[in-house]
Amino acid sequence: MTDPIALSGSPGSPYTRKMLAVLRYRRIAYRSLPSSGPALDGLPRPKVRLLPTFYLPGPDGALEAVVDSSPILRRLEAEHQGRSVIPADPALAFIDHLIEDYADEWLTKAMFHYRWSYPADIARAAAILPCWTGYSIPDAVLADRGEQFSKRQIDRLYVVGSNPTTGPVIEASYRRFLEAFEAHLTQQPFLLGARPAACDFAVHGQLTQLAQFDPTPMALTLEIAPRVFAWVSHMEDLSGLEPRDEDWMSLDRPSPTLHALLAEIGRVYPPVMLANARAVAAGAQTVEATVDDRAWTQSPFPYQAKCLGWLREARSVLSAPDRATVDRLLASTGCEALFA
Repeated sequence: MTDPIALSGSPGSPYTRKMLAVLRYRRIAYRSLPSSGPALDGLPRPKVRLLPTFYLPGPDGALEAVVDSSPILRRLEAEHQGRSVIPADPALAFIDHLIEDYADEWLTKAMFHYRWSYPADIARAAAILPCWTGYSIPDAVLADRGEQFSKRQIDRLYVVGSNPTTGPVIEASYRRFLEAFEAHLTQQPFLLGARPAACDFAVHGQLTQLAQFDPTPMALTLEIAPRVFAWVSHMEDLSGLEPRDEDWMSLDRPSPTLHALLAEIGRVYPPVMLANARAVAAGAQTVEATVDDRAWTQSPFPYQAKCLGWLREARSVLSAPDRATVDRLLASTGCEALFA
């Protein structure tokens, strides 16, 4: 493609922020459109309205509306050479996939939970998020949009699994993640070495909201993880970074702080993913699990059952030596339960 890639999104969307940071780092020309309004006239509509929406050529050359950040990221890898965000080592690429999935599917629970569970966070989101779709309107109209939007989002908390039972689990997990990531950043600038991987951009996307927008998790981040707060800002535009092949971490000598991060993932993510997959397969109405010795209940989420299947498939196609490397790294973290 020679023309800038068109995409529509919003600053309040973690997945929009994830993909904009990827495009900047990879030096791929793009034009960012608002999520609604006349700028979208004449463009195709996605089957499911999600942000960001990319407008990319389909098999016949006509533009298609494409959503889902991870497949889009990998399509960009195939169509644009250089400055890859996927490690060349298959074993490390699998770890990248696992952490990206955790960020996209678990950290987003924290993002949604904090934003729509606390009065100060609800008030800020209701005031600001509607402005990102257009602010040259009367105060009364803007206030009405904020009220309607916040009510709709609060009513959807069940979708990500945020409720009075799961809230303490989500918040404890976010605190531990911040502590583990803060320690990791004392050793190296990115999750998998001295250059960013897809998982860095996925974590960054969620933290643009958790660490730097929503008041309650932002205060926590500033209190216990100042490096993480600064890292989020740094990740916004890495176009000036010059990555080298040797900047990737070697799994022959991984940082011990990576093991701590994987242990936090293994502590919370597998129980929910496995219980969700069982519920989806059985056609159950409720997901029930035990996470960190506490009850977890939510509605089934078919997409996350697919995510588990993709993770398992990615591990299954690794060569025997690469799979052994992955399994050694994941041993005793809890993540190995995903592949039992």
